[in-house]
Amino acid sequence: MNKVILMGNLTRDPETSQTNSGITFTRFTVAVQRRFANAEGEREADFINCTAWRQTAEFISKYFKKGNKIAVVGSVQTRTYEGQDGQTKYATDVVVDEAHFTGAKDSSSGGEVRESAPSGKKQAKLEPVEDDDLPF
Repeated sequence: MNKVILMGNLTRDPETSQTNSGITFTRFTVAVQRRFANAEGEREADFINCTAWRQTAEFISKYFKKGNKIAVVGSVQTRTYEGQDGQTKYATDVVVDEAHFTGAKDSSSGGEVRESAPSGKKQAKLEPVEDDDLPF
């Protein structure tokens, strides 16, 4: 099984392009903090390259920018290519299937709740629940 779940901050604005056949894709990097501090007491971060395709790419490019918190679900993909120096280079990316908001609401959205990126599954629309309706 090849499944990745990441939550972190975008290190730069997503870069959106299209393939020669017109398929939209978006590339971005997520900074994910490590769980534990290093010997100096600082928490380090890993910078994970991600690529999203089609509707998910459009969703990310429309609603996310540098510094935003994001959660992504996808799979790891490795590839090799020849660099300009003639050396074989290796790259590891996360191919994103789903993207979700994780931070506070953006005040520029007018307070409206935005949905997650389409994942091919129909999502139920949730109604607000009053505190008196909770079972605990």
